[in-house]
Amino acid sequence: MNKKTLVLGASDHPERYSYLAMNRLKAHGHEVVGIGKHKSVVAGEEILTEQMPLQNIHTVTLYLNPKHQQQYYNYILSLKPQRIIFNPGAENEELYQLAKQNNIEPVEACTLVMLSTGQY
Repeated sequence: MNKKTLVLGASDHPERYSYLAMNRLKAHGHEVVGIGKHKSVVAGEEILTEQMPLQNIHTVTLYLNPKHQQQYYNYILSLKPQRIIFNPGAENEELYQLAKQNNIEPVEACTLVMLSTGQY
């Protein structure tokens, strides 16, 4: 099943986990959108630099440390995803609680591990 995913903290640096996530999500048949600091293309998808209105986002996967997440709180909640994945280093109790209050499942896990073990 295609779970349209927003990769927040997307990067075009091949050594970054967000880069690997965009490629692996695409390889697993998921539609992927990336938002990052710099315009670029990863996995054939343009990386956006602004908080664009997006439709049908199933999952937001975070590759930003908590202090860089705050500017995205309202945006993430406005997308009404079914879940937010807090990848290692992105754990954030404040956003975790906001997600729960908005009926969004918060998951502390690694997107890459979830994909490789069939838990995505």
